[in-house]
Amino acid sequence: MTDDIEIIDAGPALVVGAGLAGLFAALKFNVRPVTVLAGSPIGSNASSAWAQGGIAAAIGDDDSAALHVQDTIVAGAGIVDEKIAKLITEDAAARIEDLVQLGAPFDRDAGGKLVLGREAAHSRRRIVRVKGDQAGAAIMATLAKAVAARGDIRVIDGLRATDLIVMDGRVTGVWTRDAQGRRVAVVADAVLFALGGSGGLYNVTTNPVTARGVGIAMAARAGAVIADPEFVQFHPTALDVGRDPAPLATEALRGEGAVLLNDRGERFMQAIHPDAELAPRDIVARGIFREIKAGRRVVLDATRAVGEEFPARFPTVYASCKAADIDPRREGIPVAPAAHYHMGGIASYADARSTLPGLWVAGECASTGLHGANRLASNSLLEAIVMGARAAADMDATPSNPSRRGLPAPPRTVFDDSAPDIARLRKIMTACVGVERDAASLELALGEIQLMRRSNGETLSAAADTALMIASAAWARTESRGGHFRSDHPEANPDWAHRTCTTLTASEAVAAEATGHAVGRAA
Repeated sequence: MTDDIEIIDAGPALVVGAGLAGLFAALKFNVRPVTVLAGSPIGSNASSAWAQGGIAAAIGDDDSAALHVQDTIVAGAGIVDEKIAKLITEDAAARIEDLVQLGAPFDRDAGGKLVLGREAAHSRRRIVRVKGDQAGAAIMATLAKAVAARGDIRVIDGLRATDLIVMDGRVTGVWTRDAQGRRVAVVADAVLFALGGSGGLYNVTTNPVTARGVGIAMAARAGAVIADPEFVQFHPTALDVGRDPAPLATEALRGEGAVLLNDRGERFMQAIHPDAELAPRDIVARGIFREIKAGRRVVLDATRAVGEEFPARFPTVYASCKAADIDPRREGIPVAPAAHYHMGGIASYADARSTLPGLWVAGECASTGLHGANRLASNSLLEAIVMGARAAADMDATPSNPSRRGLPAPPRTVFDDSAPDIARLRKIMTACVGVERDAASLELALGEIQLMRRSNGETLSAAADTALMIASAAWARTESRGGHFRSDHPEANPDWAHRTCTTLTASEAVAAEATGHAVGRAA
């Protein structure tokens, strides 16, 4: 029955998510009005606001989009979609100018030119920043202000999206719950998912702990293709100070010359990669992970590279350090890898369309192919604004959808966010599907995740659905590539030099096969 369900008509365009991709898209629509559905007040609790490094854009005199593409491909370990990389890097300058026009306070030199920083695996200085490490927060504040000033953008907060509404094979809106648990249907001609990533599936993350892959699970349950779920990037230098989520020590510190030392005083990264601390993120993360696994402490030492200028040049990191009684001007910062960015997500194309008619995707919940197996630093914010703009342009051209005037029967599923279950899932993912994986640990994880998905009868957890897809794809990919490292298959296999495409049903079949293998070995 749907008679007692509240229905909100969002009109021509509904944006689900109020991070960078969602707000930028809302501002780029020509069709009006636009409705933005936010779980909390805009500008808060979004991973974009926590981004420290900045936005990668080839706008320097010695740079080009072609060089940016080349660096992206190298970092992406052989499976970057080169056409998408070219499209996104070529759009970068125009999107940066959009942000400048909106008032984003990017760092400038005495002559008024944008200051460009360098980060790991970039061959040029091309990171547009704000006060060293405040880009995410400053850009989000700029966009929130611009959205608030627009009378044709309606923002609805306090509703939590739970499932897609699908009529006649087309997405026509989202089912939501309000703070009292009441079901609300929000319908629209076209829907853009900008729901963020999956870092909160792990015990140690730099993301909001609520970022548990909800958008991926919702789309997958409706039958969408999910791409590259096994590829999770662990940021090498999260502050190892016992906070959840873990504060981040921006990669820009290493770009400015900060070094990694173990408790023997050794710069261990020099023996691992020619670029040492500026090697691709997955290599640096594994280097630190192995030092810690061997019982050694790791610190990021910026005492020489930054020193007394730390409070002015990197105020966010400095504040996090001071809160933990660490003075980074005079001592090393204890660091450890933390789940940071999911290269996988809802498969999308150049126009930001998913495989579900009526559903567009942008931001971390999407997988465009730009990042391949390992995201190049600061490419995520660039992708968010470019694909947000492209989604808006394509959705603008979408004709009115009469089918949204009806509603199917509401789903019977209810999300279970109980703290004990989520805590258990996060421990499983960290221990078994983390920086390094192997068949035995992945099979253990899949068995536990399947039990969690079944334990509450009809209650299915979005987090567990997404965790299942990550772990099953990691089990199936019997090689190591980028952010996916199998200690039992430590080399890249040329037969696997391609992207993964899966569905929730296919992931369930892989999980059944994997747990069958585990039972067979035990017998």
